[in-house]
Amino acid sequence: MDKKLKRSQNQMVAGVCAGIADYFEIDPTLVRVGYAILTIFSAGFPGLLLYIILWIIMPLNYE
Repeated sequence: MDKKLKRSQNQMVAGVCAGIADYFEIDPTLVRVGYAILTIFSAGFPGLLLYIILWIIMPLNYE
């Protein structure tokens, strides 16, 4: 198994959620909705901070 977590070209903002969905082979919409709900219920700031950190450390998928 040679999977790597990478940002996706199928992106709404930075491709982080779509990259996570590609890694786990699920629909990107489910990850985006789940992430939005998690961010709202965690008072917003931790979710936004996590997204920015993932945006910086996840490489872009050039395939």
